[in-house]
Amino acid sequence: MRYELLGSLRVVDGDGPSSISAQKIEILLASLLAHADHVLSVDQLMGEIWGERQPRRALAGLHVYVSEVRKFLYRPDRAAGPVLTRSPGYLLRLDGDALDAREFLELVALGRRYLRERRFEEAGEAFERGLALWRGPALGDVGRGPVLRGFATRLTEARLECTELLVDAQLRRGRHREVVGLLYTLTVENPLREAFHRQLMLALYRSERRADALRAYRSARRTLLDELGLEPCTPMQELHRAILRSDDPDGAMAPVG
Repeated sequence: MRYELLGSLRVVDGDGPSSISAQKIEILLASLLAHADHVLSVDQLMGEIWGERQPRRALAGLHVYVSEVRKFLYRPDRAAGPVLTRSPGYLLRLDGDALDAREFLELVALGRRYLRERRFEEAGEAFERGLALWRGPALGDVGRGPVLRGFATRLTEARLECTELLVDAQLRRGRHREVVGLLYTLTVENPLREAFHRQLMLALYRSERRADALRAYRSARRTLLDELGLEPCTPMQELHRAILRSDDPDGAMAPVG
């Protein structure tokens, strides 16, 4: 069985994908998956489902929803279901089942390792495989209590980081012209993320488009000043000075930790 959270929540098995239509039951399953193999307390789950305005019989309602999740995940070929009662609440045990969010984070970590080893082609492939797992915003439109909001925020940031690292891998392979179009889109969609502006400047400069690279810097600087009252970060300023001098900016790549 495979659980998917990188988009709308769904469960995939031999019969294909299936989903839950009841919102509160979907929130419960999504919360358990967001903390797979770890216990979520009864209070955390009730807060996630109802927020601060919990009904008088919230605990009884939670027990009903847990029962519904267990029915949804029941498979006749399995001796036991994945949702377990564990004090002070419940956990969902993966036990060999796949979770796309976990696969994504593992691929990002693998790509980082390949970058550190200067295996740029393999790094790019790992990042591309990770990004291909996404079908839409994390968790789709499932409720946003503290558990799911924090989980979705972490995944969304990891997705942006993966995209940034993929571009770095491509730039290190000399594919500057190939990433220019993507970087223009990324800078429009993420105008305050300076890494994408820096990458665009470098890609343009190494594509023999020095004037466009300088124009990209001016545009980014104007956006940062207008929105935040801040000058560009030091790496962007150093890259700008290198382009003005027509130097090859060897240190323009982000270090990989």
